[in-house]
Amino acid sequence: MLTATTLEQTREEMHEILRGIVPEVEIDYKAEIAFEINKLKKEKNAIILGHNYMEPALFHSIPDHVGDSLGLSRIAAKADADIIIFCGVEFMAETAKILNPTKTVLLPAAKAGCSLAASITAQDVRNLKAKFPGVPVVTYINTYADVKAETDICCTSGNAAAVINSLDSDSVIFLPDEYLARNVAEQTGKNIIVPTTNGANVTFDTSNPDFNMIGWHGKCEVHDKFSVEDIQNIRLQFPDVAVVSHPECSPEVVQASDFAGSTKEMINYVKDVDAERYLLLTECSMGDNIAAAIPEKDMLRLCSVRCPHMNQITMEETLDALRYNQYEIHIDEDIRQRAAQSVERMIAIG
Repeated sequence: MLTATTLEQTREEMHEILRGIVPEVEIDYKAEIAFEINKLKKEKNAIILGHNYMEPALFHSIPDHVGDSLGLSRIAAKADADIIIFCGVEFMAETAKILNPTKTVLLPAAKAGCSLAASITAQDVRNLKAKFPGVPVVTYINTYADVKAETDICCTSGNAAAVINSLDSDSVIFLPDEYLARNVAEQTGKNIIVPTTNGANVTFDTSNPDFNMIGWHGKCEVHDKFSVEDIQNIRLQFPDVAVVSHPECSPEVVQASDFAGSTKEMINYVKDVDAERYLLLTECSMGDNIAAAIPEKDMLRLCSVRCPHMNQITMEETLDALRYNQYEIHIDEDIRQRAAQSVERMIAIG
């Protein structure tokens, strides 16, 4: 968060942080918007939460708090501001409303979806519970409220293994990210099965009786693009590079990386790693944000994958959200209460 109290100070601070990351003419333009936002949020008693995938000019200027899904969920639950603006995608803003229902929660975009969240419905979860009765359901935070409402406990990429290990059950349904499920299955010693699909038909091969994790077929459209070949090519050019991936990448990519973890864990790894340069296999804006925050480390700027949904969140839309209280999040109260139980159980684990 900026400490500036004038427009000129705002420009100076943003140039200091973003020099070499964002073109100077863009910094000047965005500084004017940032100054208006930071002034208006004080007048309206608003708080802005910024996910690690926000574009750099926004990430380093207007949020009161930045972080990953778990960290921002904790902050949203305790926020006492009248208005919470969530600079992230829709399921994140929904989570803020689930945890703090009396507050006005705004998403600064008409629609900022998520390929993972769109990959599963509440009815899909009910069907799975009927097919595998008595098996607890763990759902990734990257889902919509009605799916969370059908869930026993939520998780993030950073605490998924801990959540699974906390259950009093050898078997688990883990939704909806197939790659995260496979990576967590490896961590926790589970034998996983995932469905095959033919149109609307979803079928599981249960001929092997040793399975104890049931996955789904959702994938992040960003992390699905990274390949082992990408890593091999980079290592040929830069043998000393530290390759850091997100566990939404395929198991093959994760295994070929030096480290895999949540966005927060990736940031900490980059800070601490004893390597001259690093490569992030995740959403590109996060790479720029880390490069701005840790300028002494050399990031290989080879990423070309920007989340089209996170990209819907702009400083212009954030200013309009504040001005007009637009794109407010509403959740049916029955769904909200049931979803809150699964999210609060996750937060209790940490």
